[in-house]
Amino acid sequence: MQRAILIAVASIAIVGSVAAQQTEPAKPPMEKPAMDMDHMQHGGAAMDGSKDSASVDRKDSAATAGYKASMNAMMSTMPAFTGDADIDFMKQMRPHHQAAIDMAKIVLTSGKDAETKRLAKSIIAAQQREINQIDRWLKKHGG
Repeated sequence: MQRAILIAVASIAIVGSVAAQQTEPAKPPMEKPAMDMDHMQHGGAAMDGSKDSASVDRKDSAATAGYKASMNAMMSTMPAFTGDADIDFMKQMRPHHQAAIDMAKIVLTSGKDAETKRLAKSIIAAQQREINQIDRWLKKHGG
């Protein structure tokens, strides 16, 4: 059930991102950064360092600090778009998958619920397999 929800949320995020890109004026490849960090939001938290940002607060639990750090790391490593739909998809999904692995490792350390930990282990295995597949594809296609 949680895996289905995770897949649904990821699908909605991807579709929303594609729809947003289609409404923007065309820009030459490589001029546009992959993500505009000043306008990016995640779970209602601005990613621009403002009060509602994903910056770590000293009051955060270790898990929350870890989740925020993994999201910030993901956003800071998103590659620039190339204009090639396939290469862009693969390059954008790689850091997204790595962030999922990082977050799953945090819940394995800090979480208490057995079902959540089982899902986290499953996510780590699946996302790592997909990262390996992405890396092979990028190597084969010059991405």
